[in-house]
Amino acid sequence: MTFRMLILVAALALGAPARAQDAATAQDLATALRLDEIVDIMQQEGLAYGDDIAQDLFGDTPPAEWSQVIAAIYDPDRMRARVSADFAAALQGEDLGGLVAFFTAEPGLTFIALEASARAALLDDAVEEAAKESAAVALADDTPRAQLITRFVEVNDLIETNVVSAMNSNFAYYMGLMDGGALSGELSEEQILADVWAQESEIRTSTTEWIYSFLLLAYDPVSDSDIETYIAFSETEDGRLLNQAIFEAFDGMFAEISHALGQASARYMVTQEL
Repeated sequence: MTFRMLILVAALALGAPARAQDAATAQDLATALRLDEIVDIMQQEGLAYGDDIAQDLFGDTPPAEWSQVIAAIYDPDRMRARVSADFAAALQGEDLGGLVAFFTAEPGLTFIALEASARAALLDDAVEEAAKESAAVALADDTPRAQLITRFVEVNDLIETNVVSAMNSNFAYYMGLMDGGALSGELSEEQILADVWAQESEIRTSTTEWIYSFLLLAYDPVSDSDIETYIAFSETEDGRLLNQAIFEAFDGMFAEISHALGQASARYMVTQEL
């Protein structure tokens, strides 16, 4: 899950105009990046993931209230609020003019639109499977576009940051199980951490597969020169700042959700044991 709502509450006192400007600039950037739309798509992904957890926990007969539990955990308003707060905090005091300018003009506008539409398209299992197969062929053939996307992935450190976020989420889920009493003292926090690290290779493989299938699908309509422009921008200080801010914004949300999922799962596991 990779691979991301802006409620910027400003208590604006007289004599603090710089703070107000920073908040407005962060809001402009979030709007340009269409973060609200991305979070809404992630919410739909989360509901589907809740169905997967139900299958593991209950088989074909989940409790009637399970869907309500999952819907509450993946509350879109709360998701947007969490990402917004962390995004704004990560950018506090930064000059965001260059970032806003890039993503409110071409080719930034087109890239953001394509990323949003591709993420929505991947909600369809058939589209996701086709994208994975297409990406696997492109990588195996080492096509020029695959090479270009590899440069984009490396410059933006997309594999590492998404692997870290996924492992953080897995750890949070285990801790939710522990806090909910499902593990009954069977595992210590250190053992949980070791178990999460044991999954690193599998997480890295699935993360790499998803990132390449997503990017090759999303950027298929754009020219190589536009991708080169995006890569060059990603190498700037502004590009690195944005990547870190997005990681901090979405990693916190994913960890919070995963912990809640662990606690919800624990309640039913404990009940079943009784």
